Amino acid sequence: MAIEQYTESLVLQGMQCAIGENAFGYVFPQGDVEQVDTLEKLLKKAGGKPSVCPLPDFSQGGNGKAKPEYIVTFNKHQKTIIVVECKKSISKHKTENADHPKDYAVDGALYYAKFLKEEYNVIALGVSGTKKDNLKASAFYWQKGQDDYTELKKARDIIYEPENYIRMVSGEAIKKAVSIEKIQELALEMHESLRELSVTVKHKPVFIAGILIALKDTDFTQEYPNLVSFNSLLRRLQDAIDNVLSNSDVRQNKINDIKSQFKIIGRNTKIKDIPLGHYNSLSWYIEELEKKIKPMMDFADNTIDALGIFYHEFVKYSGGDGSGLGIVLTPQHLTEFMCGLAEVNKNSKVVDICCGSGTFLVSAMSKMFKDANTTEIARIRRESLFGVESDDDIYTLAIANMIVRGDGKSNIINGDCFKQSVVDELKQKNINIGLINPPYAQTKSELEFVEHMLDILSAGGTGVVVVPLVCAIGTKFKEVRERLFKKHTLKSVFSMPDDIFYSNNASVNVCVMVWEAHKPHDATKTTFFGYYKDDGFVKAKKLGRIDKFNKWRGIEAEWIRLYQEREIKEGMAAKKAVTWKDEWLCEAYMETDYSLLTQDDFQNTVNNFLAHLVKTGAKIKGDT
Repeated sequence: MAIEQYTESLVLQGMQCAIGENAFGYVFPQGDVEQVDTLEKLLKKAGGKPSVCPLPDFSQGGNGKAKPEYIVTFNKHQKTIIVVECKKSISKHKTENADHPKDYAVDGALYYAKFLKEEYNVIALGVSGTKKDNLKASAFYWQKGQDDYTELKKARDIIYEPENYIRMVSGEAIKKAVSIEKIQELALEMHESLRELSVTVKHKPVFIAGILIALKDTDFTQEYPNLVSFNSLLRRLQDAIDNVLSNSDVRQNKINDIKSQFKIIGRNTKIKDIPLGHYNSLSWYIEELEKKIKPMMDFADNTIDALGIFYHEFVKYSGGDGSGLGIVLTPQHLTEFMCGLAEVNKNSKVVDICCGSGTFLVSAMSKMFKDANTTEIARIRRESLFGVESDDDIYTLAIANMIVRGDGKSNIINGDCFKQSVVDELKQKNINIGLINPPYAQTKSELEFVEHMLDILSAGGTGVVVVPLVCAIGTKFKEVRERLFKKHTLKSVFSMPDDIFYSNNASVNVCVMVWEAHKPHDATKTTFFGYYKDDGFVKAKKLGRIDKFNKWRGIEAEWIRLYQEREIKEGMAAKKAVTWKDEWLCEAYMETDYSLLTQDDFQNTVNNFLAHLVKTGAKIKGDT
């Protein structure tokens, strides 16, 4: 049976805080504010909520002291508070005149606010419902001593962290560390809603990217909620895209291509017929992306490639595996690990010659910002990140990713990375780090992409790549392997978890290689090999592989430490001097810690072997 405590719990989850002391301030439950004299006095003045009371009426308060679900105070903003009122049923969310404070969430929150605003700027939050998927929330701002309040429309039906309400009323950009799970949930919802509108898989990600680009236009974000017709909103959306992209280095023909996608949307009679403000309307998509995705992309510490996740989810739920559509999304934790191996910092210059939606560039940019000041951040955005993408639609996602994150000069080239003009342009940039997940099963082998990327880097530069395990076995790609060793040094190879690309419906097993550019490999010196098979992730229904038990950070730190210290560890790390003809995998050289083996390990190996025999039709020696 649903109870109001469920609603209260959802509020704390949404605010990402706990009752009592928090980093931003304090959360008081049920009016328990005796330690704050001013709040105590005002809550006693309000008294118990009456059943009916017009907002201008201060005379009908009940006996005792008011007990809102929560009052939130701030250390840095001591004259602003949040007051929260909850109801378990969404039918009790609000009345038209907000004059039933006892029984309705919004009415109750505003009732408290009209007393509290005598001494504070009050953010009044009314929340109803006991499940995340049907939760209703309304927020209002009532400044100290004022007669009227304003609704915070962009906080409708979403609960923010307390400091984001402060940013909202101050006119600052909201910053929200949204999880991959939340992005996947919204992507799935938007996939279904766009499918109902007959929007194609090809147009879906560009539609999302275009809206996020438009939301970088401050005038548009202020104006769009007040537009009343579909045509006026669509025109204003296209103008905003034009405004933002015109201030970047994106060519005009690409700007026109993106805008043309919205002309196709404009001819879609299904979406035109949905009144603005309703579910599935054009304004609904804009509001959802502004509330749930843009704040996360504005958050500099966040490395999640939200647009890449949208793209992947759209493809996955459209019945295909995405293999013919251009990219396989590199898992976020893998991109971060590879950035760590490359020692990306604020002085790095990073390139991805097959950048897809920009996953590596997003992770690298976040890492580069860590210790950078404002001037250095501007330089990083302007001249330290480079990408190449040949697919027109995916290129749109890449430039959107960078522009939405504040990069006005994306330095992403729409073209073939092997084209000489592209090579010449990149070589002039003195790039010292390359990060790639090359396309698999193309005309050129994965190692040819690795070779090409290393050739572009400056002498002594670091290339970190994720490629299929077959690239590390000496029986294939012999000519490329030999060329690589004549020009570059193989510093390290890591065997990664077998199912690391499970979330992409991809079954390929991969390894990560670290190369030093333009230094011929010395076969008398050892290469470091890691058997990095357990990243702590587990499989979850619909969400793929997730760090459910929060193991990854500790595991990543240990992986990086072993590599940096070149420490040999039984069953996990080894060193070996190798030639281009040898196998480049830890499995061939490490000592096995047999104490860790179990009966399940043996059984799994036998099962995998038998499955291989069945799949390939191979015969065991002695079969007739």
